[in-house]
Amino acid sequence: MSELIPEPVHPGQIRTSDADRERVAAVLREAAAEGRLDLGELDERLGRVYAARTYAELEPLTHDLPAVGSSLFPPPPPAYVAGAPVSRSGYALAGKFERSGPWSVGPEFTCLAFWGGGLVDLRDAIFTVGAVRINAYALMGGLEIWVPEQATVHVTGVGVMGGFDHRATGPGAPGAPTVTVGGFALWGGVAIKRKPSERELRMRKQEKKRRKVENWSPDSDD
Repeated sequence: MSELIPEPVHPGQIRTSDADRERVAAVLREAAAEGRLDLGELDERLGRVYAARTYAELEPLTHDLPAVGSSLFPPPPPAYVAGAPVSRSGYALAGKFERSGPWSVGPEFTCLAFWGGGLVDLRDAIFTVGAVRINAYALMGGLEIWVPEQATVHVTGVGVMGGFDHRATGPGAPGAPTVTVGGFALWGGVAIKRKPSERELRMRKQEKKRRKVENWSPDSDD
């Protein structure tokens, strides 16, 4: 059964990462080297940088410097309208389930495949928070979890007479969501794969066609 988000989340209240703070600090140090900030201002702003916890706290620190400001940050997850449905679970009992497309995922999603199979496709999902935990349980069944290519991925699940794929584990791009996959596979399997979104696949296909047209000549073999 779907649950509701009680309150909207403002983008400025999204938590920042260490990478976000380091980007701002680098801009401030460069501004000081160019004479735009004196050492006292640099020290004061750096203190605020490393104490910041949200985008709203970081953004004002560069608003008076050229060619930075809000463009310095990757876009945070969008604000969410109160009442937007969030999917919390998926079950395949001698059958199958699928979550894909622009569905809303909350901080935790639990999935179970028992004599069945399931797909959790996060590529186009709407992340209501920056970090999501997927609890995956495959019992004589199979689960596939597709994560965005740019996501940071942690895989902690285990396989007991089954398989739990850890190859997708690794860092992602600054500002991208973090996905942690836990659980276990018993006589079954859980596969975690990094995949581009459908939109990205279409763009790549179009770019490939464009390059083929640009490189074509009457003398080429085709």
